[in-house]
Amino acid sequence: MAKLTFVTALGKATTVDATAGETLMRIALDNGVTGIEAECSGSMNCGTCHVYVAPQFLDWCPPRSESEEDLLAIAASELRDNSRLSCQIVMRPEMDGMVVHLPESQF
Repeated sequence: MAKLTFVTALGKATTVDATAGETLMRIALDNGVTGIEAECSGSMNCGTCHVYVAPQFLDWCPPRSESEEDLLAIAASELRDNSRLSCQIVMRPEMDGMVVHLPESQF
């Protein structure tokens, strides 16, 4: 099983088992990772699952859609080149070892 690491804004890392086919948001929620709110449960309506994908892993992710760009533009935390909605990234076996950073706030 692949490993996925979430790092809080304060630097606390949590590494979890990540099932292929699940979104990063669902993996975070299923493993009790704090900092992912997912108010819309992954329907891409809220932007409260915002993460910063560690730059070395960006190529593992699909490009941001226009809808994702729109939500990230109004997210509570700073928009960066590596900003993503974790509900839009589906885990694949080759993503083993991926690291994402959580923003200070989702609201």
